[in-house]
Amino acid sequence: MTHILATDVVVVGGGNAGFTAAHAATERGRRVIVLEAGTEDMAGGNSFYTAGATRITHNGLDDLRPWLEPDERWSTTVVPPYSADEYRADLEKVTEGRNDPELTDVLVQDATDALIWLHEKGLKYRLMYERQAYERPDGSHLFWGGLHVGNVGGGEGLIADHTRAARASGVDIRYGHRATDLIVDGGRVVGVTAATADGEVEVRAESVILTAGGFEANAGMREEYLGEGWGNAKVRGTPYNQGDMLRAALAVGAARGGDWNSCHSVQWDAFTATNESNRELTNRLTRQSYPLGIIVNREGNRFLDEGADFRNYTYAKYGREILRQPGSVAYQVFDAELRPHLRTEEYDMPGISVEVADTIEELAEKIGIDGAALTATVDAFNASIDRDRPFDPTVKDGRRADVVPPKSNWAAAIETGPFYAFGVTCGITFTFGGLKSDTEGRVLDADGTPLPGLLVAGEMLGGLFSGNYPGGSGLAAGCVFGRRAGAIA
Repeated sequence: MTHILATDVVVVGGGNAGFTAAHAATERGRRVIVLEAGTEDMAGGNSFYTAGATRITHNGLDDLRPWLEPDERWSTTVVPPYSADEYRADLEKVTEGRNDPELTDVLVQDATDALIWLHEKGLKYRLMYERQAYERPDGSHLFWGGLHVGNVGGGEGLIADHTRAARASGVDIRYGHRATDLIVDGGRVVGVTAATADGEVEVRAESVILTAGGFEANAGMREEYLGEGWGNAKVRGTPYNQGDMLRAALAVGAARGGDWNSCHSVQWDAFTATNESNRELTNRLTRQSYPLGIIVNREGNRFLDEGADFRNYTYAKYGREILRQPGSVAYQVFDAELRPHLRTEEYDMPGISVEVADTIEELAEKIGIDGAALTATVDAFNASIDRDRPFDPTVKDGRRADVVPPKSNWAAAIETGPFYAFGVTCGITFTFGGLKSDTEGRVLDADGTPLPGLLVAGEMLGGLFSGNYPGGSGLAAGCVFGRRAGAIA
């Protein structure tokens, strides 16, 4: 027997975008039910697995002080301003102009205000020293890459804060409710069906807000839309993003939005036994100090420019490059001089995939690479470095290695033992293809007409990203468009 519930607004998906939409709707006095596929100990969507970094515009540290958690290091910290023009330019650059300009303008204009608004509801933010700044020789810190702010406690803290705020405002959170279909009556979306441990539930509502993520956890859909080999990618985040509600929305006439053939994918620990949907280590399984060293495949060859740009602008596409290598595995290689500069939370985690050796030849043997091939790669790299330029990871230092492919910045010789090799594979974060919507979150059909009663936000909203994305813009988009959808639901 189907159980029927009634409310004003039903939000499908209990991640950052979903909770933001719920906050905006309850602020207007709407009754809200949030359907979360995961049980309470598995809830939070992809947002739980993030580091919490959120890209916003600001005028520097003094502009951020009033709503960030204070830190004793502020007095010796430089946070460069990040303007709307820079934000817009970064999105256009990394997507090669394939970002929707209207959605982009809204994201850029609204992101900061959305975070301040969420802070007023109890979400806590801080400067991300360990991820977005380097300590300089004089002990001061310089932030880089336009991404400076994140949630206290990372993704886990983000979801805990959202949940607390939602419960305080009366949101009805239903865990273990996996939405399966949309209910349409007279051409209007009027609700959702969901599967639970106790049977089917229908939730009837005036508005349905879809925030249930993409299809990255569905190996079949990955192979269908992203291409051959994508079934081998490791799922970084929630196992529940199977694409069910994308298919349900398309079935009732929604148009596709954005790039269904690309995704956010990163370098991910290759050999740790629990390297998928790991709620204990979450984002610590990424390996994002790669701009400082070199990356080689199983043939001992480099295959990309590790220093093409700051990590924030390359990390979300380099997972794809790893997937294309033999066995979908590569190795980040560093020497003893570089090792202290690697991110502690990622490169010192329990059970990390790493091999250490006193010589390059011994290192090659340990990771199953031909010693002569790896030695030749390292020797050629070292010999080509422009050593007249100082090494400075806080700026694009132009310290180049003139090999093929080149390393455009941060070329440091791999010459002082012991040497380290960290095995990485492709970890998929979320898919860029979603539903087409207007700037308020109304889902559109193929003619550009809104589907009555249906809204979208978060990773289900297509159009912002293609091929790549600037770090932190995903959570920012969830805040901005979740708020907009909730404001009209």
